Amino acid sequence: MSHLSAHVLDAAAGVPAAGVGVQLALRSGEHIASATTNADGRVGDLGPDRLEPGDYQITFSSGAYYADRGVDCFYPVVTVVFTVAANQSHYHVPLLLSPYSYTTYRGS
Repeated sequence: MSHLSAHVLDAAAGVPAAGVGVQLALRSGEHIASATTNADGRVGDLGPDRLEPGDYQITFSSGAYYADRGVDCFYPVVTVVFTVAANQSHYHVPLLLSPYSYTTYRGS
């Protein structure tokens, strides 16, 4: 299992957001990994088994997701910056998405 997973829900439609591009990078922008959410809106394996302590960013391609559905949106990407602490085994980043808002939190 990867050190990082993500889950995207289309809150406006009330369904998992399948097909959302997700990128993991160092806070400096150096690319680490890419994935696409599955039919359940999940990415179970994003990046390596271990992340060094530090700041990272996960970017969700929300604009492309909504464009594929013919829906205008205000946020073409959603970037969440987070800190990985030493001795943490797993991080989960959920995203509740709609065309004009989003919410995220540290999941379990």
